[in-house]
Amino acid sequence: MTSSGTSSARVTAAGVPRPGGAGRLAGRTVSRVGYGAMQLERLHTDRAAAVALLRRAVELGVDHVDTAQFYGHGFVNEVVREALGPSDGSDGVVVVTKVGADPDPDGPLPLRPAQRPEELRASVEDNLRSLGTERLAVVNLRRLDTGPGLRAEGDQVVDLDDQLAVLTALRDEGKIGAIGLSSVTLEGLRRALPAGVVCVQNAYSLVSRSDEDLLRLCAAEDIAWVPYFPLGGAFPAMPKVADEPAVRAVARSLGRTPAQVGLAWLLHHAPHVLLIPGTADAAHLAANTEVGEVALDGAALASLDAVPSRSADVPLAEARAPRTCPGA
Repeated sequence: MTSSGTSSARVTAAGVPRPGGAGRLAGRTVSRVGYGAMQLERLHTDRAAAVALLRRAVELGVDHVDTAQFYGHGFVNEVVREALGPSDGSDGVVVVTKVGADPDPDGPLPLRPAQRPEELRASVEDNLRSLGTERLAVVNLRRLDTGPGLRAEGDQVVDLDDQLAVLTALRDEGKIGAIGLSSVTLEGLRRALPAGVVCVQNAYSLVSRSDEDLLRLCAAEDIAWVPYFPLGGAFPAMPKVADEPAVRAVARSLGRTPAQVGLAWLLHHAPHVLLIPGTADAAHLAANTEVGEVALDGAALASLDAVPSRSADVPLAEARAPRTCPGA
């Protein structure tokens, strides 16, 4: 999944060095450090600041942006469209969106499942309208099989094959360029492989590594691994990377932050890892794009690899997240 080392792979279409180096997503070369746009919702009272932050990310070499119509009930997609213009991935920035949930402002989480095939189609159409494009470069199906937060009940328990059928039809219609999966099990990914899967987004971090077999299958099938909750801790019951003594010790020795060390470990751990850390702060954005420069030697990696892995499969009752609901 790493690049061939050509000069065109080392820089973005705008000529900016790629933070984290080059990776592959849906047949395209992208920077291994991208941007998760969900946190832009925090700037809903200052739209200009949200637009400026996203444009700054591109200036820093980000050309992989993750979004969804249900982030901020459409606000985040509107910011993406204003900052980047309508995009199907052909202009240098790959915008990845997500379906499988709808806004639920009054619920225990600000989302509710929307797993039925007709809901998935409607969500794709909503994303097309709000992003102002005729084709979505990549659409991730947010399953509810694993990971923290939402679980499906009643008529929201939908067979994966039925969901893949509608997404494949949308791809055949030219409305979707490629299909990804989120919060999927190892068995689910194996079932989905014949449909063509370009990326997997699961909760995964230094402190929650139960998906190693899934990560290895993605490597074998040339599928990008795009972890959400890359630093853990989005819900109170989840372990936090920055709380680990080993992480803090390595950070002190390198003059870096624990967050930078946690993200750098992910880049070192497997070459098909693509990061999409989110932030609403320009300084944090700059720090995130610098993690490719964090050199972890053998001793540091051994110390970090020895950190025990704990489950990120936090049930809804314990997942009282901020209203931005990270990782959905």
